[in-house]
Amino acid sequence: MAVTIVEEARPITCRTAITGGVDTHADTHVAAALDPIGGLLGVREFPATPAGYAGLLGWLGGFGTVALVGIEGTGSYGAGLARHVAAAGIRVGRGGPLGPAGPAPAG
Repeated sequence: MAVTIVEEARPITCRTAITGGVDTHADTHVAAALDPIGGLLGVREFPATPAGYAGLLGWLGGFGTVALVGIEGTGSYGAGLARHVAAAGIRVGRGGPLGPAGPAPAG
């Protein structure tokens, strides 16, 4: 018996609130777009340049209204992107890398 896997595309029927998450690096930033319940809409890499920042926001906006962009490394590699996103009137969530062990346990 043969099994065929078909990837389901999620059509955008209205302007939903989108959350972006960005892993920053010196030369490129990798962005993920999430729907309102955390479903992954897409992942794409952009150059760490003003043109790349604009492209990243344009790409996220293609999925819906960008409500929040979480950016790792806003004090270093992500600083320029954080300024660009904030200047566009979009809320910026600042975070750092978790590392291989994840977050520290509570308590």
